[in-house]
Amino acid sequence: MLRRFSINYAIFSMGSDAVLTFLALTLSVTIRPYLPQFPYLVPVNEIVLSQALYLIIPAVWVLTFLLSSVYDPKRIYKITDEVQTIVIAEAIASLVCAGILYLGYREFSRWLFATFVVINTVLILGWRVFLRVGFNFWRSPARERRVLIVGAGKTGLSVGLMMQNYQWTGLNLVGYLDDDLAKKEDGLRILGNVNSTRQVVEKYNIQDVVIALPQRAYGQINELTITLHDLPVHVRVVPDYFSLALYRASVDDFGGIPMINLRDPALNEVQRLVKRIFDLVFGTISVAFLLPIVIVISLLIKLDSKGPVIFRQERVGENGRIFRMFKFRTMVPDADTHREIITEINPHNGQLLFKKRPDDPRITHIGRFLRRTSMDELPQLFNVLLGDMSLVGPRPELPWLVDQYEPWQRKRFAVPQGMTGWWQVNGRSDKPLHLHTEDDIYYVQNYSIWMDIYILVKTPWVVLRGKGAY
Repeated sequence: MLRRFSINYAIFSMGSDAVLTFLALTLSVTIRPYLPQFPYLVPVNEIVLSQALYLIIPAVWVLTFLLSSVYDPKRIYKITDEVQTIVIAEAIASLVCAGILYLGYREFSRWLFATFVVINTVLILGWRVFLRVGFNFWRSPARERRVLIVGAGKTGLSVGLMMQNYQWTGLNLVGYLDDDLAKKEDGLRILGNVNSTRQVVEKYNIQDVVIALPQRAYGQINELTITLHDLPVHVRVVPDYFSLALYRASVDDFGGIPMINLRDPALNEVQRLVKRIFDLVFGTISVAFLLPIVIVISLLIKLDSKGPVIFRQERVGENGRIFRMFKFRTMVPDADTHREIITEINPHNGQLLFKKRPDDPRITHIGRFLRRTSMDELPQLFNVLLGDMSLVGPRPELPWLVDQYEPWQRKRFAVPQGMTGWWQVNGRSDKPLHLHTEDDIYYVQNYSIWMDIYILVKTPWVVLRGKGAY
């Protein structure tokens, strides 16, 4: 459906990356004598490289990109996914090339290699960004794909929303077909009922038909397929099973039989590795930097009230695993026995609500300051280093609250739980913990390392404002 991601585009991308890698190496060699000289580096006036390197390095780059799924259309729909994949592939290709240069071409300058990697990364990312911008501004009937969605229910509307997000690729959602014509009143472009599919396809010159009917109407799919079999259209079916998926669903091929996998992991192996390395590096730096503050806070807690400095509480982590989360104690020692102070019953559905209160009488004097500044969360850095938590992710939940969850809310446990997250920087304690899990699920469904960095950068500003922190 997305013509941009055809086999021809993949071949074009491979050729472009090879040419730009060759160009980046040539530019690096040309400008190296004019770059600043650093201590312990040999002065260079002219560089002559082996001609073989001009073939080896582009080949390594393209092969690494191919194995890293840079040319896989399913991995690069979103620009954030494409950038993340390319940056990781660039790092791997750089390591491979560094090994080759160390073994066979030790005269290759380290400063030259660093310059080449930077220039190459800019060029390879740059042409893709330029192409995306060009697709946004350039509209051509030759690349337009006219799409008709059969079914205007929840599944069909979700597909339609995705189509709108990818209009830049040439997708043009012409409208919907649905037996409930009253849906026109909701502003939807209903072109007719399901039985008029063939007539609508011919009238509007449809090229792609997406069948997104509810489960009760699956008997019509075979009939629709037969009706359209002699027309030059692509027919795709969106099964109405995806609401059952904990995170995302995928289709696997098992001996030629397509099977829908409803329990795909939220993070692939590369994302999980990058996230863990990120947590270890920045978690270790944070612990070293904040250690004096941790010592001072510990002394103040001891002087303020009786009880332990560190409060350990059972929380629900990734995939429902129970672990003990560390916090500075901010309440009286028997605070859990007075939990009814912050719980109430929702009068609409009888569901239990749990919401922090600014006037919670269980909070100590120093505890109120620690909560307002979020310094009570600092010991969770040790949970991060132990692997129980991540720096960024949905907030670890209390087991008794998880028992109140509806099935859809459990999707938030598909990734490591975090010290800060999308929910915290978009409302913090102003939102009831149990009912407002939509922000956490949004994070799960849109995860990228760049989103983690954005949340970490935004967190200090939210903490300084003190909004919703108590």
